[in-house]
Amino acid sequence: MIAENFQPWFVIFVVFLIFLLIYKEYLKASVCFLMAVLLFSITGILTPAEVLSGFSNESIASIVMLILITTGLRKNFQLEYLFDMVFKKAKSYRGFMFRMMSQVAILSSFINNTPVVALMTPYVVDWGKKNNIAPSRLLIPLSYATIMGGMITLIGTSTTLVLNGFLQDYNHPSLLFEDLFAIGSMVTVTGILFILFVGHRLLPDYKDVLKTYSENKREYIVETRILPNSKLIGKNILEAGLRNLKGVYLVEILRGSRMISPVGPTEVLVNGDVLFFAGNTNDIVELINSDFGIELPSTARSYDSDKAEIVEAVMNNFSSLVNKTVKQSDFRNRYNAAIVAIHRNGKKVSGRIGDIVLQAGDLLMLYTGSDFRDRMEIYRDLFVVSKLRDIVKPGKRKYYAISIMALCAVVLFIFSKMTLFPALMIILGIMIGFNLITAQDVKRELDLNMIAILVFSLAIGQAIIKTDAGNMVSVFIIDFLEPYGNISILIGLLILTNLLASFIGNVGAISIAFPLAYSISNNLGVEGYPFFLTIAYAASAAFLTPISYQTNLIIFGPGGYKFKDFFRIGLPVNILYLSVALAIIVFRYRDVLL
Repeated sequence: MIAENFQPWFVIFVVFLIFLLIYKEYLKASVCFLMAVLLFSITGILTPAEVLSGFSNESIASIVMLILITTGLRKNFQLEYLFDMVFKKAKSYRGFMFRMMSQVAILSSFINNTPVVALMTPYVVDWGKKNNIAPSRLLIPLSYATIMGGMITLIGTSTTLVLNGFLQDYNHPSLLFEDLFAIGSMVTVTGILFILFVGHRLLPDYKDVLKTYSENKREYIVETRILPNSKLIGKNILEAGLRNLKGVYLVEILRGSRMISPVGPTEVLVNGDVLFFAGNTNDIVELINSDFGIELPSTARSYDSDKAEIVEAVMNNFSSLVNKTVKQSDFRNRYNAAIVAIHRNGKKVSGRIGDIVLQAGDLLMLYTGSDFRDRMEIYRDLFVVSKLRDIVKPGKRKYYAISIMALCAVVLFIFSKMTLFPALMIILGIMIGFNLITAQDVKRELDLNMIAILVFSLAIGQAIIKTDAGNMVSVFIIDFLEPYGNISILIGLLILTNLLASFIGNVGAISIAFPLAYSISNNLGVEGYPFFLTIAYAASAAFLTPISYQTNLIIFGPGGYKFKDFFRIGLPVNILYLSVALAIIVFRYRDVLL
């Protein structure tokens, strides 16, 4: 047990120590947080109930439910197509970054930013993989943009909502829309431009995250046919945009019984042409799902079932299909699957899919029906080596589910004051009831490290508040700065609140900083707005650590980040963000502060 008067100093020392250990990468963040909580528990600073309280915290439970809900949506509905419509014109890294950050910032100003990041993270990772850009160069900007955008309006983030609640409790006028909009818009625009033109150089480039993906790329030949209403008809190869496709090239054209190879740029396409493309695994998948006006041959069309997969499977040496053509093997009926493309150890495989003679070791790209894997166990001709994509065609059951969820969301939003937690519970219950989320999804998607960090960071925050360590530091800073004027006190309050937010989160920081800001404004006999706005933006500047905000924790694992990655880019973003916010606040309230 530690004497009560030494507890604040002990807590400050432990917090500094875990930050140092995590930054230097001596231990994983989750291990450091666990050790800190154990120390606080052993020394009597935290009770067992306080240590475990994070497991029943609504914010943590909401994050977990959001991850599961977005998993169900991605699994059962083709959200990628919706995102592709928004981002399809972004071909370069900077172009995608600009579109992504600006649009999620606007979106986050109207809805809670946590679900925005939860929904966008898988798409952003996938876009990076397709364009050979490490997810680590994309996901921090995604999180930071939503944090910035959340401060444009009162409803964009919990920071302003909690602060507004305190103001109402103290019978103080609420935050003004025009104050938040002016400051929030300026810091958001400034922050996005900084990341676009300077800050992106500070982002880690963890190419090893893409290593597995790159190793799985193989070149396939795929057969497609031009549809009667295709926009390609009457255009030459150059005009049709088939000359410089990303990762895919046109190998041959079969016109009637005539094979055209090589294909020149001036070759005019006609109705019924059979086009043979070569390309890497995922580029072929994108091609067959594009809107060029081409389709797979009848032997390789997708299925009427509401769920199919695109998988890669290899022919084993003892397969009964070896030395048979695809048509002779009756592959479609045998496996409830269609061969889309074939890869053969780097050798060129051309001609119609149905006429290709299968050989041992052939790697097949397949559209599979719902019972494909059961049939594979019966015949044992194939080994599945990877699943490339789910092909989802929502049936009536899933349309009913999404309709009920949409109706619930509208009713809850318009007629109820229900918070995020019970609303998510209702939506998750509907998805489980319609089997849109399974136990396997839960096992696969939940990141235990992330949950541990969330739970233990809350416990550490409780230790800081309970021992009065945060208040002790704040009083010292205010006493030190008071002789230097109101602006100095404002800067001290800003730094203190931001440091608290970096370790105990925005809500904890506001909870500690608000009584200080309120007391300071009363003691100075000045209007409280500049102090309240200062702590709002200081608490929202959650850029220094992954534990400072939920969106940072969501992208921490998928980006393959280290703790110090956030500090490296977060420090300049933090300084710029807070400097711009402070400059606007001082200018607007100069009569009060000067």
